[in-house]
Amino acid sequence: MNTILENNEDTKLSAVKREIKEAVKNNSLTTAAFKIQEYLEEINNVELNIAVTGETGSGKSTFVNAFRGMRYNDDGAAPTGVVETTMEAKAYPHPKYPNMNVWDLPGIGTANFKPEEYLQKVEFDRFDFFIIVSSERFRANDITLAKEIQKMKKKFYFVRSKIDNDVKAEGRKEMFDQDKTLETIRQYCIKGLQDQGLGSPKIFLISSFDLGLYDFPDLEETMEKELPDHKRHVLLLSIPNLTLKINQRKKEAFKANMWRLAFVSGLVAAIPIPGLSIVVDVSILVIEVQRYYHAFGLDDESLQSLGNRMNVSVEELKAVLKSPLNQKKINKDVIVKLLQSAALSAVTMAEYLLSNIPAVGSIAAAAISFSTTYYMLEKCLNELADDAHNVLMKALMANE
Repeated sequence: MNTILENNEDTKLSAVKREIKEAVKNNSLTTAAFKIQEYLEEINNVELNIAVTGETGSGKSTFVNAFRGMRYNDDGAAPTGVVETTMEAKAYPHPKYPNMNVWDLPGIGTANFKPEEYLQKVEFDRFDFFIIVSSERFRANDITLAKEIQKMKKKFYFVRSKIDNDVKAEGRKEMFDQDKTLETIRQYCIKGLQDQGLGSPKIFLISSFDLGLYDFPDLEETMEKELPDHKRHVLLLSIPNLTLKINQRKKEAFKANMWRLAFVSGLVAAIPIPGLSIVVDVSILVIEVQRYYHAFGLDDESLQSLGNRMNVSVEELKAVLKSPLNQKKINKDVIVKLLQSAALSAVTMAEYLLSNIPAVGSIAAAAISFSTTYYMLEKCLNELADDAHNVLMKALMANE
């Protein structure tokens, strides 16, 4: 059932894209603007449901928290412990992106969740993909589950957790080689799965206490590539800004969406209602720039989390922030001040005056509004992406 809904969701978004292109081709700009707005609303409402499972004690609940950028004692964190703490499938929404749910599933093989009935009991259809977690080798129950997921034509990923513990234990030995240790663990897991008839599976080595280490960035990129188009954006924005590569991919994703927002702004400017375009432009900019700010992890909570993980003070991280957008809360007043800068105040006034002139004035106002909104979005995006880059570099250099 969930697969049917997912396909319908994907088909609907594809249809809206085609309708946008057709409307532009036929010069039906009002229809195009309406369809773009519909597309943006659909994208913002897309849900992503990720299932995390494994045997009791594998560290899956800790992984659920880490995946959402949370610690065990944060409000809304999944309970963790040395015994099974998950008694039923439970969704844990991302604190900033509630449409992204990470589900903590009961340990497979427990008395109430036997392998042969596990998928049915947890209602597997509602999940976009599965992450199977093990802290040692993957056992018979994990393999049975993987084979059942394969039959259902769903994606799954093997995560070998608690790698930091293994590295620490091996690090006490003379002639310790971290790369060799990691490869030994990886090959051991792969061989165990191959012996059980699972081909050549890929294993992701993870430390839930520091997702920036080891294979988490590779896992995130792999999941992103294998998701349908309309769900990739949800995953990318919700992932903690852990690496420079993730930072760049977020920037590219936001940039690809700019023309749609600017197009809506331009079409509104063509409507001869005094002041309407300026109000809409400010609204578009406030909402989108706030999205940039949180996705790049520049809010106090995200900086504190990064500082704790990398042993860097928040003050040191904030010291490298250059954009004035980081100096105060992003709201209507901040955006209006940006629009009132010397270069844009005249343009905004010209747009206001032209929007009241029939025909030619409306077309000119639309062009000005499109250009102004696009310019402002690009400027804010570049500034915040650069700040996020600087924050990551500061954290990385502090740990060299």
